[in-house]
Amino acid sequence: MANKGNFEAFESKITKYVVTCWILASCGGLMFGYDIGISGGVTAMDNFLIKFFPAVYERKLQVKEDNYCKYDNHYLQLFTSSLYLAALVSSFLASKVCIKYGRKPTILVASSFFLLGAALSAAAEFIWMLILGRIALGIGVGFGNEVVPLFLSEIAPVQHRGAVNILFQLFVTIGILFANLVNYFTSSIHSWGWRLSLGLAAIPACFLFIGSLVISETPTSLIERNRETEGLMTLKKIRGVENVDLEFEQIKIACERAREVKDPFKKLMKLSSMPLLVIAIMMQVFQQFTGINAIMFYAPVLFQTVGFKNDASLLSAIIIGLVNVFSTLVSIYAVDKVGRRKLLLQACVQMFISQIAIGAILLAQLKSTNSLEEGLASIVVVLVCLFVMSFAWSWGPLGWLVPSEIFPLETRTLGYAFAVSSNMLFTFLIAQAFLSMMCHMRAFIFFFFACWIVVMGLFVLFLLPETKNVPIDIMVERVWKRHPIWKRFMDDESKTTHHSRNAGRDDIINDIEGKI
Repeated sequence: MANKGNFEAFESKITKYVVTCWILASCGGLMFGYDIGISGGVTAMDNFLIKFFPAVYERKLQVKEDNYCKYDNHYLQLFTSSLYLAALVSSFLASKVCIKYGRKPTILVASSFFLLGAALSAAAEFIWMLILGRIALGIGVGFGNEVVPLFLSEIAPVQHRGAVNILFQLFVTIGILFANLVNYFTSSIHSWGWRLSLGLAAIPACFLFIGSLVISETPTSLIERNRETEGLMTLKKIRGVENVDLEFEQIKIACERAREVKDPFKKLMKLSSMPLLVIAIMMQVFQQFTGINAIMFYAPVLFQTVGFKNDASLLSAIIIGLVNVFSTLVSIYAVDKVGRRKLLLQACVQMFISQIAIGAILLAQLKSTNSLEEGLASIVVVLVCLFVMSFAWSWGPLGWLVPSEIFPLETRTLGYAFAVSSNMLFTFLIAQAFLSMMCHMRAFIFFFFACWIVVMGLFVLFLLPETKNVPIDIMVERVWKRHPIWKRFMDDESKTTHHSRNAGRDDIINDIEGKI
């Protein structure tokens, strides 16, 4: 289901200003990545465990403690996963703020909660302060993950939309790497190293806060809120050219349609919106069921389990972080050339092989109380790197890209909120359950995720259309109504209604499609 076309109709230049907007907004990903990466390292620090989770520390010291169960503690898991539960709820509030006040103020709110959460976490003296800090960070994640991919998709030229949107995921990977580096150095600072790790979250939060004051509002958001003159000026500014009439008309039509929808939730629940909602939610759910966050959250713990010492395990996590960053760059280069589907399908094969191999080695060699031989432990690290590599150029970035580009404007923020909340729900469930699952399922946990990867591959093969190089505001007409399965769910009701209200509007849409 590839979509081809030229884009001479939509003129644009890549200016220093628009690149600055992309980078500053993408700092929302930097914050999210830091939160993902910092948790596993902090929970491996003895001083942190002694202060907040002494039972886990005592169990860790036991010589004969079960390799798969020594970190199994529900409160410890709650420290990590409470952030994602807060993000789940706040993403829906963020969608309302996006619609009423715009993308730029929503980014400002996200950065403010990030700063609050960093301060509470670093100053925590009691476990309730620690959890409260994580909840504040979670609200920031909910707002940031809702608005930043939408902002990037709306502000990017259509021919570069995939690459620009993936900047969010690139900054997530940089945030994870930064967190791993911080943990590596703070792990040797006794008594307060964990405070430094948690408090340094304020650095990416400050970048995002400054960015929220510098960036432009998206033309779509301005026009949607009846600020057409400002929207036109902003569109010219971010495109770097004066001739933006055709794109401006397309956005105006999308905004007019959006205003006619009085109840976006009711519209989203219609049969014709189900293909988009199913794809958006399942892309996020499957992103979590690759097992990636289970590995990234607890990479230090995982490497301790297979026999690395504390510092060596953190160093291994840094190596994984570097693989993550450079592999995401591959996706930025390839996504608008190769397309979404090919990247996802190739990754499914590579991730499946990696998970099966890791599980087989651990099943055969890692028992309850021994460590892996040095050679085998190194092989496990290589396999984890191969897994992370394939995820980083596929399900990682495309899990955010695809849902942000498929919805029409009238349901875009709400539909994407469902996607974000689904991501956070399953991230919460995986984070809360992973250590217990590892304790009870042992090496079979990797086979569990491998089975899900097979399901994901079949899903992409049969149900996911290619969205490469399709303008975001005519996605329904160009993609969903032409897909062999999903077109059965699409009706012409909206087209008939809109034609009766404005007979010339469909002619404009057809004219735009004819020129693209």
